[in-house]
Amino acid sequence: METPLHEQIAADLRRLISSGELPVGTPVPSESQLCAKWDASRGPVRQALATLRTEGMIGGGRGKPPVVRRQVLSQPFETFLSFSSWVHGLGRNPGQRTLEIARRPATAEIADELLLDEGEPVVQLLRLRLIDDTPTMLERTTFVEPVGRLLFDHDCDSGSIYAFLGGQGVDMSLARHLVDAVAADEADSELLGVAPGAPLLREQRRATGVDGMPVEYSDDRYRPELVGFAIENSQQAQPTLARNWRSAS
Repeated sequence: METPLHEQIAADLRRLISSGELPVGTPVPSESQLCAKWDASRGPVRQALATLRTEGMIGGGRGKPPVVRRQVLSQPFETFLSFSSWVHGLGRNPGQRTLEIARRPATAEIADELLLDEGEPVVQLLRLRLIDDTPTMLERTTFVEPVGRLLFDHDCDSGSIYAFLGGQGVDMSLARHLVDAVAADEADSELLGVAPGAPLLREQRRATGVDGMPVEYSDDRYRPELVGFAIENSQQAQPTLARNWRSAS
């Protein structure tokens, strides 16, 4: 089914903002300009602009043209789990190279995270994630064995693993995220194209079903000049973790 026009317009504006082509403080193209570009009526254009206002990416009012407020694209946790969904939301192209998938006994650390006994079988996946062919993140993910074994019959380079697992009935609706900084090890250095010991942003994530049982533990390492993180909260809502794509230019 074709994506609705207002969603296409919103995705294009997100891409322009997140890439820096429309920097913070810059006026957004007028409704007339967007209508002409997309051969659209004012309805879809206004709906797209309203979406970006809600997301906090643009602001302005009282007769003033909207301007870019920030480059951060907030993502709910279900899309934060999926790198592919997040990158598509930026209007960019996600990519992945699966480097290893293997069934192994759980280490003490992994067993603690997944509430297993040390030595129980788990499935571990190593993937390099790309945005527009640029190496951006190295993903070290461990799944409990009943979930991970589903991946042996799946092409992990074909797109979102989370979309595939969701289609198989796997519940990964809750997540805990810990973000810190680490020095690049030899694998990080080689695959991400950074110097050994260079600082990387690390996101450690444990995903569970609504029953609270862990499904996945991941150690994801991002190039900090390309991706940042932001926490957004209010007195009325729970905090939301967001990834921020930074233009490499």
